[in-house]
Amino acid sequence: MSYYCDKYPIVEKKTISRDTFSITIYAPEAAKAAHTGQFANISAPGFTLRRPISICEFSRSKGTIRFVFEVRGKGTEAISRLNPGDNLDMLGPLGNGFSVPDSARRVVLVGGGIGVPPMLGLAKKLGSRSTAILGFRDYSRIILADEFEKYGASTAICTDDGSVGYNGTVATPLESTLKNVGADLVCACGPMPMLNAVAKVCAEYNVPCKVSMEQRMGCGVGACVVCSCLTVRNGQEHYARVCKDGPVFDAKEVKFNG
Repeated sequence: MSYYCDKYPIVEKKTISRDTFSITIYAPEAAKAAHTGQFANISAPGFTLRRPISICEFSRSKGTIRFVFEVRGKGTEAISRLNPGDNLDMLGPLGNGFSVPDSARRVVLVGGGIGVPPMLGLAKKLGSRSTAILGFRDYSRIILADEFEKYGASTAICTDDGSVGYNGTVATPLESTLKNVGADLVCACGPMPMLNAVAKVCAEYNVPCKVSMEQRMGCGVGACVVCSCLTVRNGQEHYARVCKDGPVFDAKEVKFNG
């Protein structure tokens, strides 16, 4: 799997929500190598360690890669201060993304918070074959919902405080969807408790589920083992590297309570 390390020009920047930014770079070689669900390790000006940020979407024809990220500390704050005309120092695309078989006619995309952006690339690829269930803390945190709809995904919003859409977690509308409509595959990205809940619902309805793990990372290429998570394969427990072996895993392999 090919990845690149270089400084790429920023061609577009938008503020899309409170402390959430969209940055698009021109990186034709990296865009050609990218797959949905991958990420990049991005250098924050003034900091040594890179920050892992999911690829929101990419265009091979335009040679662009888009990142949507939330400011969570000084590093991501430094990245958010970059503007069109500046260069973004990126290592990527990294990791293993989502693989959706052509036979999957109904795919449910579940995203929570900043786990929503990497699901947009799947909606772009799947169009009307996809249903998106997106969870946020409150109205002010909602991002990208209109873009999921633009790509043809039937979209439901959940908020913790009930200010918009379903009042509560993504698990309730997911269960309703699987029970009443069914699905061939569920793909999810978000915080660990959310992924655990999604995996349980999918197991109950015997629907395959793939989860993209959010984890702190160092190198991004599997050398430092900072991002390891406990998994089970062939009945044996072992620690997998989220950056190298993931970030996408079969939900059945992840020990959520490990």
